[in-house]
Amino acid sequence: MTDTEDTDAGNIEGEDTDAEDIDAEDTDAEAEYERWVSEIEQMREDKDEFFSDHPQSPIQPEVRDEFEGLSYFEPKPAFRVPTRVRVYGNPDPIELDVTAGQPIRYLRPFIFEFELRDERQQLAGYQQEDEETDTIFIPFRDKTTGQQTYHQGRYMETDPDEELTNGDTVTLDFNLAYNPFCAYSETFACPLPPEENWLDIAVPAGERAPPEEIVVDDE
Repeated sequence: MTDTEDTDAGNIEGEDTDAEDIDAEDTDAEAEYERWVSEIEQMREDKDEFFSDHPQSPIQPEVRDEFEGLSYFEPKPAFRVPTRVRVYGNPDPIELDVTAGQPIRYLRPFIFEFELRDERQQLAGYQQEDEETDTIFIPFRDKTTGQQTYHQGRYMETDPDEELTNGDTVTLDFNLAYNPFCAYSETFACPLPPEENWLDIAVPAGERAPPEEIVVDDE
């Protein structure tokens, strides 16, 4: 065998190894995607079960027999986005309007900056004043609001594993966006997304608007 043939053989073997590595990476990525989708589907099944028969379900008893499950967009990895966090150590309290009743005071210690739909976006994260919790509340509206999704907006939450500092990365998953309880009955009073959390893009991910047959108005 000539040197050229040796070189060609080596190239072929190297290409085969590279192809195997790529196949393995593709397999791992597909398995991770399937696990992620499975987790979301399980959470949705659990929520449907809670809404169906739990005493604290927001669906009123008189229409609960009509409930056949919540409506969702299909899970999309593109709406699971890494964000960069800005932290404010001593935020001033602000008031969020609610669907009924007096505004609720919150602190706004976090801003989440990210890119979605090829545009830079940001959302404020809130924590209720005088409440001992690490959960960050992120109410928002987008271009689906009032069309495919609940007309008052939707919520997300995140629970960081440790205290956040400037520049930390936090993943926000819009596939987990959910409707407030007031979407199902006007007996609930829910904080409204402030204008700073109105996204100028469509986010077709998470929960859709609830079916009309399970919504109870005060009228």
